Amino acid sequence: MYELDDDARLAYEALTSSFDALMVCVGKWHVDAGGAVQDIHAWKRNAGAGHILDKRPTTFDYSLPRVVTSNITPPAIQSGKETLYFLPDFLLVVERDKVGAVAYDSLSIRAQESHFIEEGTVPSDTKIIAHTWKHPNKSGGPDRRFANNFQIPVCLYESIYLTSSNGLNELLQVSRNGVTAPFARAIAALATANGSQSQSQDLPRLT
Repeated sequence: MYELDDDARLAYEALTSSFDALMVCVGKWHVDAGGAVQDIHAWKRNAGAGHILDKRPTTFDYSLPRVVTSNITPPAIQSGKETLYFLPDFLLVVERDKVGAVAYDSLSIRAQESHFIEEGTVPSDTKIIAHTWKHPNKSGGPDRRFANNFQIPVCLYESIYLTSSNGLNELLQVSRNGVTAPFARAIAALATANGSQSQSQDLPRLT
């Protein structure tokens, strides 16, 4: 049962408000893996992308683990095999029968724009900033050796990178611009409102 003081209540309301903006994004993904393109042949095959991401759609909602009862239903993100629950006092991390926790003052969250070459359906709330070719030449134009060569939009997505000293390492991407920085600021404000968490360094590693 949570009874939040004014500072913590306002900080948590800011967190949920910024999460609402993330939740309504048309496209939401968890990035499973990624890597740099190392040679010109791979670069041509992947529409001139400098990095390749292995990602899949994911869910942002409000929920609790089935074994937890509370007077607060927190923001929750399905992040690969893990689900992240943003409770007022810490981040709860659940993977099947394994449970871990991250204190907000040991949670690092980085939000940034991400230029993504979208070969699938472009989400309706996405800003298209440029186009490239499915098979470009070195100058950026179409490689005429490929018959089925067409233009592909470059979308302005945003990424959220969550890490912690006890092992959290998650990368998420959303289709709408301008929504991740408020979420990152809200996390930092909540850490301040909670005060110094002396148990931060004592939390078990997330595996």
